[in-house]
Amino acid sequence: MPEPTALLPDPSPRLEAAYRAAHERMRGLGFVNPALSVEAVAFAPWQEHWLGVLVTPWCMNLVLAPRDPAAWKPLATGVERRYEFPAGAYVFIGAIDAIAGEHQICSLFSPVLQFDDHDSARLVARLARDALLDAANVEDHPMPVGDLSPAAPPPEPGPIAELQENLETPLSKRDFLRGRFLGGDRGDRG
Repeated sequence: MPEPTALLPDPSPRLEAAYRAAHERMRGLGFVNPALSVEAVAFAPWQEHWLGVLVTPWCMNLVLAPRDPAAWKPLATGVERRYEFPAGAYVFIGAIDAIAGEHQICSLFSPVLQFDDHDSARLVARLARDALLDAANVEDHPMPVGDLSPAAPPPEPGPIAELQENLETPLSKRDFLRGRFLGGDRGDRG
């Protein structure tokens, strides 16, 4: 009988270290929100993986990281994979970092300039993770329904048909100058 694989620890400290190093290089850029810092929020086991939200001054991402190495399916950097959650299907992109290791991300906000403070961003991160695991958040996509009823009779000519008819009738300079080019009345009123 094979020995069980040891489960990997919470990736939060490694992710935070890697993204803090990136933050040092990005300070002062226009898309970086100085009110935010790097924080791994609400990481907990989900199936055989770790699932949480990474808040940074430039983005907020859902993150999947390996928990059970035997169940983890590697994904090359930039390659996409779809995961089914109770709230629906979400696409994650592969990422590999020397400090953080292998992980997969799904963007929630990028950039994150709409957050006034870090506490607000942390709250949104927690709520996003909770919402992902709540089946009540599935978006309903009703099937399109075709109209198989008999065709309705064509409508009676309306104002557009009258305008088209008037446009086809020759217009005198006098009618044009008197503003009679839109109406059906070609008589002289004045």
